[in-house]
Amino acid sequence: MKLPHVKVIPAVVAFVIVCLFWFVITPPEGVDINAWRLLGIFIGTIVAIIGKALPIGGAAMIGILTVGITQVTNPGNPSKAMADALSGYSNTLIWLIGISFFISRAFIKTGLGSRVAYHFVKAIGKKTLGISYGLSFAELVLSPVMPSNTARGGGVLYPINRSISESMGSLPDEASRLKVGAFLTLVAYQINIITSAMFVTATAPNPLVTAGIKDIAHIEVSWGQWALAAIVPGLLAILIIPWVLYMVYPPEIKSTPNASAFANQKLQELGPIKLEEKILIGVFFLLLFIWAGGPELISDHHLLQIDATAGAFVGLGVLLFSGVLTWDDLLKEKGAWDTVTWFSSLVMMATFLNKLGVVAWFSKSVESSISQWGLDWTAAAAILVLLYVYIHYFFASNTAHISALFASFFGVGVALGAPPLMFGLFLGFASSLCASLTHYGTGSAPVLFGAGYVSMKEWWLWGFVVSVLNLIIFAVGCAVWWKVLGYW
Repeated sequence: MKLPHVKVIPAVVAFVIVCLFWFVITPPEGVDINAWRLLGIFIGTIVAIIGKALPIGGAAMIGILTVGITQVTNPGNPSKAMADALSGYSNTLIWLIGISFFISRAFIKTGLGSRVAYHFVKAIGKKTLGISYGLSFAELVLSPVMPSNTARGGGVLYPINRSISESMGSLPDEASRLKVGAFLTLVAYQINIITSAMFVTATAPNPLVTAGIKDIAHIEVSWGQWALAAIVPGLLAILIIPWVLYMVYPPEIKSTPNASAFANQKLQELGPIKLEEKILIGVFFLLLFIWAGGPELISDHHLLQIDATAGAFVGLGVLLFSGVLTWDDLLKEKGAWDTVTWFSSLVMMATFLNKLGVVAWFSKSVESSISQWGLDWTAAAAILVLLYVYIHYFFASNTAHISALFASFFGVGVALGAPPLMFGLFLGFASSLCASLTHYGTGSAPVLFGAGYVSMKEWWLWGFVVSVLNLIIFAVGCAVWWKVLGYW
């Protein structure tokens, strides 16, 4: 009998890995047997996710179940062990991302996301390069409150990108794809990756980074701190990458006088801005104010200080109370519930691996190997970042990548002397930037690649070029900007 939704080979591989850690591979000196078994469960879960043995939420639930019934976090205390297995659901950042998914649904439902993009195209869309910048800035505006880069890049901006290309006679065929469609598609994807790095709430796995920094370095990175640190290098990348692609992968049509008219037509079809859109705009700015630390800034005694997740609940409450969103809308937002489920599992296991000393053991092992080379921390950190980025060729998910590698690479860098806040943030940005490499690097990649405008060879070639440029831009931008901020 064939089990539905189950890929047998990756499921078997995941099971074998768990069994090896339990019964065959002995833990190294200094690592507790239960911590070692938890590592086996964690690796098995990651393998199941990468191999798509089950949908990611299903694989995560199996992970929670396994941790709970094996009692690896609390031997001999089944109730406490199950509470440990479910402890990830108490992580406030996970709920921040989940609520942001609901708010992003409002942008799609009301049409405000499309309206924003068409206004940018109308304003600066007389040249093909201008269209690319218009869509890029629309992506930037939407990214703080749309944690699904797939929904943002594939659900909101891709249809607009496709409509503009087809209006200019650029179809996904060899005869016309290079007119404008291929260039706009490639830019759209690469900007989607850059904006994902700029805000904690711009892509779902980013809270795994902040959780890792907190667990290992005991530094809590706020939404505003992340955004402030990323804003200058992110804006530089948004300004530079479309222009570079325009130079090396130029569209055949350079002038697009009809694009503004096309965007204006679409805006007329949308009609005057509706009440629900006005309410959503108000919620958008309210959330930015709260997340950026506005209430704390205007209160000397912190009487108005609001937690970021509490702020998200405030925004969602307004949308529900006003009728912009309904409870049915929330129930139908499968991405939100799915993310809350699998995030909770991975955060829980990563947290206990750190508490039980596995991350510290791995960090010391790698640290010992690298320290033999006699490198200072800057060279060691650069090597770690490069390894971390280009190993993404073997991952089809930023979530799996971060879950499997971030804590270990971050721990090694800190142990070798890298400043924890700076190295953690840069590695966090790299966690998104690495997805630029392939046509399966993150959720928005298959959507945009599947349009057929860009060949796989072109996607990989220019993806690699952009990955190098992004690392250079962010390295230089962060060095200068963080000097101004006083980080070093």
